[in-house]
Amino acid sequence: MRDGAPLVLYSGPLSMFGAKVQIAMIEKGLDFDLVMVAFDMQRLYQPKHPEVARINPKQQVPVLVHGALELFDSTQIFEYIEELQATPPLWPAGLADRARARLLEHQSDEVYFPPVIRLMGLQDQLQEPAALAACAACAAWYQRMEAQLAGRDWLAGSYSFADIAFYMAQLFGERMGAPVTEGTPRLLAWRERMSARPAVRQVAAAMGRYLLSVGRPLPAFLAPLVTADSA
Repeated sequence: MRDGAPLVLYSGPLSMFGAKVQIAMIEKGLDFDLVMVAFDMQRLYQPKHPEVARINPKQQVPVLVHGALELFDSTQIFEYIEELQATPPLWPAGLADRARARLLEHQSDEVYFPPVIRLMGLQDQLQEPAALAACAACAAWYQRMEAQLAGRDWLAGSYSFADIAFYMAQLFGERMGAPVTEGTPRLLAWRERMSARPAVRQVAAAMGRYLLSVGRPLPAFLAPLVTADSA
């Protein structure tokens, strides 16, 4: 907290973007109040939470409130908390590595994730041309990340928001029918390292519990996290 003002994060039980921010805030040891807005698998976020609708013209989570400051968009929120709480840093120290990490975070949202969105609602039609093309795009991105991980544990040198962003994005890729396979062993090992981090495990397991509560299947890699978190 700064000047005694509480940090309040508005997110949703299946918000990939809210989960990214939540993981980062936990990694930084920030004390914050988490408001999970109402969500329904049929109605989605209707009716909109009044504070989210007031603050974000797009009426979407995540939204962060810190005293008089009101922010939306996961990347903008992250940049704020990175300056608010400098340690541990979640961008690499070097100028070039930091730029690469920012680009990878952006690409997770804007290059990898659009094909995942196209898969939504096609889980029973994965052999249709549109689904096959989306899965092929995801598989091509996994190969790029496999190459990115050559000789390193994390996507951009040190552990960063780029790792958090892609972890959450690929979780949705797995859910929608575009799994990471044995053809990318470095990427699978990276995901295991990510899943072992307490902040990641806490947020991903909560999302897994929600999926189970509404009768939706879990990605295979997520099931052990939910089991361990419930033990």
